[in-house]
Amino acid sequence: MDAATRVCAPSGVAWNGISWANVRRHVRRLQTRIVKATQEGRHNKARSLQWLLTHSFSGKALAVKRVTENKGKNTPGVDKVTWKTPGAKTNAIASLKRRGLFAASASESIYSEEKWQDEATGHPGDEMPRHASAPSAGVGTHR
Repeated sequence: MDAATRVCAPSGVAWNGISWANVRRHVRRLQTRIVKATQEGRHNKARSLQWLLTHSFSGKALAVKRVTENKGKNTPGVDKVTWKTPGAKTNAIASLKRRGLFAASASESIYSEEKWQDEATGHPGDEMPRHASAPSAGVGTHR
């Protein structure tokens, strides 16, 4: 077991050394607690348990296992990466972090000061054009 296969696993556990029965048991126990808390109306408790599940080693390990060992295992995700080797799968567990992967880029968040053209009349207006599926402020349907 070299350093590349032990990266970020708790206490140096490699992909092939993970006790999957214990991982499944831990995830199932947390899921059961989430369901019970929701049924009892304890929504804050359910949210904290969901956070615990998504941030636990067991939850991340089982998520990576389900993605890499199913019929679609050769299909890359949004990051265009497939995890085929045990070392890559172990590193994938460590890479599952909340780092705002899908945050808006700077170019999308800048408001342009130019006047927008009204879509209906073609004349310059003060508001941005509405999306076709958004409810229209005018009479009738949009487009």
